[in-house]
Amino acid sequence: MSFSKGTKVSWNTSQGKTHGKVVEKKDKEFTFEGQKFNASTDEPYYIVESGKTGKQAAHKESALSEH
Repeated sequence: MSFSKGTKVSWNTSQGKTHGKVVEKKDKEFTFEGQKFNASTDEPYYIVESGKTGKQAAHKESALSEH
């Protein structure tokens, strides 16, 4: 499953399930908040934004589910 910008998604955090939206899809290696991610076309990462806090995070496609 591929998500597009604005898709409402949910993911698990240490505090429980978080809901938000997709901000950007990454399919090449990138650095986010000082951490390097090895994204690829086969295993993309998504920058997501929490609906509650507005904080952004990077997650593998497999960690997200459509909300």
